[in-house]
Amino acid sequence: MGKSQDKHPLAHAHGKPATPREKFPLKQSAAARARRPQPRSTSRPSRHTARMPPHMTAISHRIAGSGPRVAVVAPPRPRGRAAVVAGAAAKGAHRERTLEGASDDLRAAAAQCLDWAPARRRVRATFAPVLPTLDHCLFKMAPKEIQMEENYETNSKGVEIFWKSWLPREGTATKAALFFCHGYGDTCTFFFEGIAKRIAAAGYAVYAMDYPGFGMSYGLHGYIASFDGMVDHVIEQYARIRGMKEVCELPHFLLGQSMGGAVALKVHLKQQKEWDGVLLVAPMCKISEDVTPPAPVLKALSILSCLLPEAKLFPQKDIGDLALRDPRKRKVAEYNAISYSDQMRLRTAVELLKATKDIESQLEKISSPLLILHGAADMVTDPQVSKFLYEKASTKDKTLKLYEGSYHSILEGEPDDRISTAINDIISWLDSHC
Repeated sequence: MGKSQDKHPLAHAHGKPATPREKFPLKQSAAARARRPQPRSTSRPSRHTARMPPHMTAISHRIAGSGPRVAVVAPPRPRGRAAVVAGAAAKGAHRERTLEGASDDLRAAAAQCLDWAPARRRVRATFAPVLPTLDHCLFKMAPKEIQMEENYETNSKGVEIFWKSWLPREGTATKAALFFCHGYGDTCTFFFEGIAKRIAAAGYAVYAMDYPGFGMSYGLHGYIASFDGMVDHVIEQYARIRGMKEVCELPHFLLGQSMGGAVALKVHLKQQKEWDGVLLVAPMCKISEDVTPPAPVLKALSILSCLLPEAKLFPQKDIGDLALRDPRKRKVAEYNAISYSDQMRLRTAVELLKATKDIESQLEKISSPLLILHGAADMVTDPQVSKFLYEKASTKDKTLKLYEGSYHSILEGEPDDRISTAINDIISWLDSHC
C-alpha cells in the first residue's frame, strides 16, 4: 500500500512526450481559424458584441471540425475603481495546478488563461493523449469498443454547446438513454469518460454536455449568470438529443452529480412527466456550512456581486481534499486541466445559493423514480440533506444508499472497489427500471 501511494499520476508514461501538435493535432481550415475568436491574455474579458440571428438553426459538427462560431455577450464590465478591483481579483485568485510527472509542455498548457472556450479546447487537446496513461481505474480499466462521438451544437440562444455520446458496443441492444449533468467547475470529458464507458458497456446510451462557461462549451469560465438560465440550456440540448430517431423510443433517465444533482432536479421539476427516473450522486440540495462563509459575509458578497459579478472573490476552501478521499486520485484530478479550480465568481456563488434554497422548497414535488447515492463522510454536500430529500420526495419509488466513510466524489475519488460498487449500483438500478 505504501508503494502505490508514491506513484506519479503518469505511472505508465515513459520517454520524452511529444509536443501537443505532434500527438493530437486539431485540424482546422484557414477560414475556420479566421472565424475563431482568439483568447485574451488578460483574465478580464472584453464585451463581445457578435450575436447569432434568432432564426439560426442548430449546427452540429465533429470536434475535429471548425472551431467556435459564436461569441457570448458578457455582462457589462465595471469601470473606474471597480474595474481595477475586478482585474486584481481575477488575477490574484488563479490557482496553480500541481502536475506530478508532467512535461514542460503540459505545465505550460495548464498555466494558460482559460477564460474562453478556444483556449480550453486547445488545452484539452494537449492533455488528451496523456489521459489513458493516468494511474486511475476509470482510465486503466475502461471498457473497449464503446462507440463515441463528440459534437458542437449552437443552440437557440446562440451559444455553442459541446456534447458527447457513449453507445454500447456494436451489435448490443440499447436498453435506455442516460443524460448526465456534471458538477460545479467540471467537464464531461475527464473522469466521466470512464464512468460513461462502464455504463455504456452495460447496454445504455450515455449522453453528456458541458454547461455554458464550463469545459468546452462557450462562455466565461466558471461563470453562471443565472442558474435557471443554465438549466434551460440543458433542457434544450437534451430535448434535441432525445428527439433523435435512435433515442426517442427509449426510456430516458437523468443522472446528476453534486451541482449537477441540482441541475437534474431543476430539469425534472420543469419537465415533470418527461423523464423515466432521476439518479443523484451527492446532490447539491444544500451547500455544507463547512465550505461557505458566515452569514454577514454572504450578505456583503451578495451586494458586491451586483457590482462585480465576474470577480473571483468568493472565499472557499480547497475542495479537492474534501472531495476525494484517495490521495493518489487527488493527484490524478489535477490533470483535469480544463476544470475550473480558481476562487468562485461572485455571481456564480450567489446563483448556487439561490438554487439550493429554491430546490429545498420544492422537494415534495419530486415525483419521478429516484435513486440517491451519497458518501456518509461527505463534507461538501451534506448527506443529511439527501436523507431529507429522500423523505420529502413524493415518489413512492425511491432508494437512498449511503456509503460509510466515503467522501463527496464517490465515483472518482474513493478506493477502486468503492468506485466499482457505486457504478454497479447505478447500473443495477437502471436495469430494474427498464
